Amino acid sequence: MTEETPGFGENAEKPDVPSGATPDDAAPQAAEPSTEEGPAAPAGDASKTSAQSAQSAPSAQDVGLVAQLDQVRTALGERTADLQRLQAEYQNYRRRVERDKVTVKEIAAANLLSELLPTLDDVGRAREHGELVGGFKSVAEALETVVAKMGLQQFGKEGEPFDPTIHEALMHSYAPDVTETTCVAILQPGYRIGERTIRPARVAVAEPQPGAQTVKGDAEATGTAASTDSAEPAEDKETGGPDEG
Repeated sequence: MTEETPGFGENAEKPDVPSGATPDDAAPQAAEPSTEEGPAAPAGDASKTSAQSAQSAPSAQDVGLVAQLDQVRTALGERTADLQRLQAEYQNYRRRVERDKVTVKEIAAANLLSELLPTLDDVGRAREHGELVGGFKSVAEALETVVAKMGLQQFGKEGEPFDPTIHEALMHSYAPDVTETTCVAILQPGYRIGERTIRPARVAVAEPQPGAQTVKGDAEATGTAASTDSAEPAEDKETGGPDEG
């Protein structure tokens, strides 16, 4: 006795096939999806709304970036101004330091050389009296060479005009052969370093005698008149010679 498999028997239900169609036409119709349009329109509206919101979002972001860029530019300008100010202050500081170094060096040299001026005066007096000989002469010349390298300069000469800024008058007199206040003797030479005067030159000065110009002018006028008077009789004498002859 055999069992009949469901669906394979004679009584199995067969799919409805239209008349005039083959059995192969039934399968594609059963598998063909439905082409009816469902709720597609709402999906398109949603995508359009999301696109508009996406376009509006970058614009707000750009505004924020522009604001941040302005802040960065402002901060950069402030830092640049601070850097330029610090650089100018540093340059001024360097100039002050260099100037102070030169000033301190000059002051130190002036203080040292001021202590040596009495020794240099003794050397000068010994030279004037002819006592600068032998080993003392070599030592004196070496000392003068060293102080000259340090910038020490001697000034003060006879016959130069008196300058109260660099000369100190210790003696005063009148002289007929000067036309202005003149240094007629150097009692002690002066010394300077650059433009700094360590010690003024101590001198004896002479001024023109009071009324010397007036007396000289009167003498010249008197001499001119006398020569004129003496010339007139000579002419008379020459004129009278032929008459007597």
